[in-house]
Formats: sequence, structure tokens, C-alpha cells
Amino acid sequence: MNILSHLRSRFADALASLTDDPETFATMVRAAQDTRFGDFQANCAMPLAKQLDKNPRELAAEITAKLDLVDLCDEPKIAGPGFINIRLREDRLTELVNSLVSDDRLGVGETTDPLTIVVDYSAPNVAKPMHVGHLRSSVIGDALCRVLRFLGHKVIGDNHIGDWGTQFGMIIYGYKNFRDDTALQQDAVSELARLYRLVSQLSSYQATKAGLSQKAKQLEEKQQERDTAEANADPKDKKSRKALGKLKSECAELQAAMKADRKLITDVEASPDLYSLVEAHPNIAEQARRETAKLHAGDDENVALWNEFLPACLAAIDRMYERLNITFDEALGESFYQPMLGDVVDDLQSRGLASESEGAICVFNEGHAAPFIVRKSDGAFMYATTDLATIRYRVEEWQADRLLYVVDSRQGSHFEQLFATAERWVENPPQLRHVKFGTVLGEDKRPFKTRSGDTVGLESLIDEAISRARTIVDENDEGKPNGPELDEVSRADVAEAVGIGGIKYADLHHNRESDYVFSWDKMLAKTGDTATYIQYAYARVGGIFRRGGFDREAVRTSSKKIQLKHPAERALALQLCRFVEALEAVVYDDRPNLLTQYLFETANAFATFFEQCPVLKAEDDDIRDSRLLLCDLTARVLAKGLELLGIRTCERM
Repeated sequence: MNILSHLRSRFADALASLTDDPETFATMVRAAQDTRFGDFQANCAMPLAKQLDKNPRELAAEITAKLDLVDLCDEPKIAGPGFINIRLREDRLTELVNSLVSDDRLGVGETTDPLTIVVDYSAPNVAKPMHVGHLRSSVIGDALCRVLRFLGHKVIGDNHIGDWGTQFGMIIYGYKNFRDDTALQQDAVSELARLYRLVSQLSSYQATKAGLSQKAKQLEEKQQERDTAEANADPKDKKSRKALGKLKSECAELQAAMKADRKLITDVEASPDLYSLVEAHPNIAEQARRETAKLHAGDDENVALWNEFLPACLAAIDRMYERLNITFDEALGESFYQPMLGDVVDDLQSRGLASESEGAICVFNEGHAAPFIVRKSDGAFMYATTDLATIRYRVEEWQADRLLYVVDSRQGSHFEQLFATAERWVENPPQLRHVKFGTVLGEDKRPFKTRSGDTVGLESLIDEAISRARTIVDENDEGKPNGPELDEVSRADVAEAVGIGGIKYADLHHNRESDYVFSWDKMLAKTGDTATYIQYAYARVGGIFRRGGFDREAVRTSSKKIQLKHPAERALALQLCRFVEALEAVVYDDRPNLLTQYLFETANAFATFFEQCPVLKAEDDDIRDSRLLLCDLTARVLAKGLELLGIRTCERM
């Protein structure tokens, strides 16, 4: 039973005669910040009293008089200006926590209204090694799939791989002009990645060189505008100060961009090999686009190269997913939808949703100044076209009720236009959500990169995490009072669980819309809000049972019951009963950090219980058995919660 949801429902009933919007005020029932005053607190009396022009404390009394909580809670208490404090009845809490002992689902029922939900996540471009930028989409999407499935929804995790875009034109051009056949035979994916980076670097150089004078002119004009504004600024005028601050910020951004541009130019011109390639291959970006166009037009040579490159590239991507324990139900890339794109544009035009503008075919959505281009003037289709084809396919073939796109925040304007177009175009459109997320930053608060300035590769990140975790595991095992417990194989397994779990948890425990600073020390710490801390809490339970010589299954299936005699026992029991609440909160707003927060708080409650309530040395056998049951239930909840985040547990650490 979701206790919080149940309480909110009771409050909504009590509020129905006082407001036309009882559900909104009922959501103001929350877990109490200070448990000395109760388990839950309702703060709805104050804002509602303001609407009704009533005394809030008197209104709180009126609300409590209408509440029907006698079967679940003690009599509500009113505090301060109108807070309503609620404490669960001891017998009901004891009954609820004991009901979890024999429940494989730990009190989490399956939804009575299952939806078909497609989660679009990860979506790397093939022929490029996966890097840290792919991490957030992959782990957030995987966690959402796991939680939604556990709650009873039909979930289709789809990896919309970039296997047909402009990067293949760049690789094909690089293959035809710059390939190293020996390197290609030894490691095809690395050589293809090198070719992509090379063509990209040369293209960027040429574009940057051509645009530098224009950017310099923009900076000069912006600096003049700034100087004029500064000379005329009124220090007392807030609006004037704000405008000046904006101009200064824009100048600084342009200067930083030009500095990066000059570095790119210098790096190429300082290398005789690179500069000779620049001179030998003018307009390389245009040449690469022509190779892309030939591929899309079905050119035999380019299609044959695409078919040759693709399997090795996909295999390299799959190896990363295997290491991260991330899976997909489908992996329909851009190439799958290519035959559908012409029909998408034709249908949009026939319905009057798309029209020609300067040779391109565009959709104009209300509230958006820019058009949503579905076919360029040269006849090339856009990402927008593919995304529209994808939505229609998912609705028609999979009968999707909801589509979640786990894509970084920078694509926000694209998805606003995509959703606006789809809702006008698709018959009975599904719920469309952009599950956006921020950037992984380094200690310098800039996008996380290597010392050489390259984006951190995902494989090297995983290797580093496991290596650092192995050091921690070795030190921990060798420091045990009775000597090491783990053999070589076990230590390696624990290091992998801790290292990869640390990477995932470090990402998931932040609000997904925020940028976060990647820190090895914080990520693998044995204390604090980390996967390692929670994994240790789980392993500690195993240690208790081993030391006492008790079988967890036998204890669980015995006739013994959990007794709540100590405040720490009660606090832990209440926390365990709120597991379902955490999961439902995750899917309400697609935020896995609400589950990590719950698991951290549960591990903290267990640590307090462990410190204050002896288990194996309890005062009598009944209390010992009760506490063993509470330990086992804690471990099961922690293990299931981590599993839903894609993180493993270990019996010994």
C-alpha cells in the first residue's frame, strides 16, 4: 500500500466540501521533515485559508474533523499556524511491515491501468566510440524502463541508433582518401573513428577559418555596443545594469569562442601533415555531404561500404552495453526509417500541415518563430523527418500510449517543435515527453574531458572506475579484523559491481535536469550518498546472518513476526513501507533520483538501527528474530531498488 497516496486520497475527500480543487491541496500532504511531530504533515490549511479568507488554524481543525483516518492513524495533531501532523498507528505499521516479509514484490502492486510505453534512450552514432556524453541517456533510460516494467507497464526500450547520417559520408570520404589498410584490418572501429575525427577536424578548420573574420566583426560591434551602454549606464537603474551585464556576457562568450577557433586553426596549421591535407582537400565538408547523398540515393559502392562498416561498429557499441548491463528491446536505427521519409513529407503536405518556404518543405507551428524543416531545398531529409516517421511507426506498430525521449536539454527546442507537429499530424497521438538532462562536468566545471581535450571515452571511464574500485576492495578486505575473506575472483567481481555501480549511481542521484561534476572520490566513497554505501549496507546484512549461522530463507518463512519496540526499529519499518511510494514518484515525473534518495535514506535508517539495536546479541530470542526479519527485509528492498537502477549487489564486500 502506498501510504502517502492513501493519506492524500483521504485528505481529498475531506477537502471536497471546502474547495473545487481538493486534489491539489491534498498533494500538500508530505513526509514529515521532523519525525518528532509525526510521520506525515499536511500544510494545506494555510494556502486554502488565504483563498477562503479564514483563520488557518481554525480551518485545520475543520479539515481534521472531516478526516477519516481512524483505521490508519492516531488522532491528527494541529501545530503552529495550521500544520496537521499525522502519525501512523503502531498496530497498523506493524501489520504493514510484516505483510512485506512474505511479499516477493515488497508491497509494490502492479498497475491496474497498464500502458504501452516506448523509452527512446542512448542513441549513439555508429562508427564513433561511445563517450561519457552517452552515459546519462543510457543509465537514465535503462532505469526508467526497469521501474516502469516492475510497476506493470508494457515497456519497449528502443535504441534509435544514428546509422545513416552525415557521419557516414565523412567516414566514406575518409575511407576513400585517408585510410590505413593495416590499421583497418587490426581494429576496424578505431580506424573508422580516426577517419571520422580527421575529416571532422579538417572540415571544422575550413569552416572556422572562413568564418573567423565575420566573428571578429561581430565581436567588434558587440564591444562598441557594450562600451556605449557602459558610458550611458545609470548605476541606479536596475534595467540598465541588467542590459549592460548581458552585453558583457555576450562579449565574453564571443571572445571565448574566438579563442577556441584560433586554437583549432593553430593546431592544424602547426601540423605539416594536417595542413597539407587541408590544401589537398578544399571544401572537404561539401565532398563528405556528397558521399552522404550518394549513400542515401543507393550508390552501390557507398551502400557496400556502409554494409561493411556497420556490423563491427554495432558490435563495439554492444560491448559497452554488455559491460554496463544495459539492454534494449529494439534497436531500430535511422536507416530503418529511411524508406518512410518521402511518405511522411507527402502526407504532411496533403494534410495542409507542411508547405514550401524558400525551396524547403516546412511545418509552421504556432508559438514558434522558426519553421520545422522536414525536407531541405536540395531534397535532403532532416532529423525532424526521421523523428516523425519514428513516432508514426511506434503508434501504428506498437500501439504506444506514451513516448519518452531521454535526450539532453540542448535538444529542447527540437522536441517542442516535434511534439507540436506530431500532435497535429498523428491520429490519436500518444503522450510525448522529453526527459531532458544536463551535462557531465569535470572538476573545472566544464564538460568532462581528458587532459588532451578529447571527450572522455566510455570504455576508458569504465576501466578506470573498476580499477579504482579494486583498490578500495583490496584495502577493505585486507583490513578486516579476522583477515581477508575474498578470493581473487570474488575481489574482481566486487570491484566491477562497485565501479560500474558507482558510475551509474553518481549520474542517477542528481536531478536529471542539472549539470553535475564528476568526482572519482565522491563516486566511490563508502560513506555518503553513493552506490558503494548502499551496497555495503546490503552486504552487512549478509554478514549478520553468516556470523549468527542463520539461513535468511528459513528466518523469512518462519512464524516469527517483526516487533517494533525501539524508535530505530519503527523508523526503519516505516521507511521500508514507503518503497512503493518512491517508485511511483519516479515514474510520475521520470526522475530516477527519487529512488536513489529513497535508497540512501533507507541505508541511513538501517545504519541507525544497526547502531542502536543489537541483532545477534538482542536481549531475547524473539527480539533477535524480529530484528533478523527486519534486516532481511531491508536487504531485499535495497537489492531490488539497486536492481531497478541497473546496479548489482554482492553478498560479501
